[in-house]
Amino acid sequence: MKRLTQHPVAQAALARLLGLYLEFALWTTRWSLEGHEHMAPHAAGAPVVVAFWHERLSLMPMLWVKARQSAEGRDVRNRVHVLVSRHRDGRFIGAVVSRFALDVVLGSSSRGGAKGLRVMLNLLASGDHIAITPDGPRGPRRVAATGVAQLAALSGVPVLPCAAQTTRHWVLRTWDRMVVPKPFGRGVVVCLPTIAVNRDSWQDAIPAIGAALTAAAERADRLCLA
Repeated sequence: MKRLTQHPVAQAALARLLGLYLEFALWTTRWSLEGHEHMAPHAAGAPVVVAFWHERLSLMPMLWVKARQSAEGRDVRNRVHVLVSRHRDGRFIGAVVSRFALDVVLGSSSRGGAKGLRVMLNLLASGDHIAITPDGPRGPRRVAATGVAQLAALSGVPVLPCAAQTTRHWVLRTWDRMVVPKPFGRGVVVCLPTIAVNRDSWQDAIPAIGAALTAAAERADRLCLA
């Protein structure tokens, strides 16, 4: 069974099924956006590095749905590119998120990182957005790697800390405790103030980025309990 699920055809089928389920679960959830003022300039076209913990990956397509529905984003055509690992699991995630009009950049800190960084810098320079999970693809959980700060510093583009949560969800027994939404709940996307990263002292921004991502996740959790 394990070998079967690792077959490319089986993985493509599973990715399609999961994508269909997430589409159903996310669209039957009533969503709100907290921190619209922080997202608004980027919905209007200003490039940004969106960062969130890996555990919220399945929920974050709704950030871009809300951005495109806003007054600022209705006529904007900037693309959103999600960084995923070149590992098999990363390709699987890429196949799922592509259902939500999100593009994929292959690369991570361990595999294809330098090439992925160059690609992302070019995309930001062209006016597109980048979405990163700084603790992905394999953890440790809620520990930010250096890549997000390096990308922001080299590009001169700020980091937008985000998170999402729903009132109805499962938490998987994976390394990141991935959140999977159930249908017919209430959901919230949280955006906190952007973080500018100095090119000459980008290392100093890593703890602040990690703290902001955790604060966004905890804020989303509280709002779904209210």
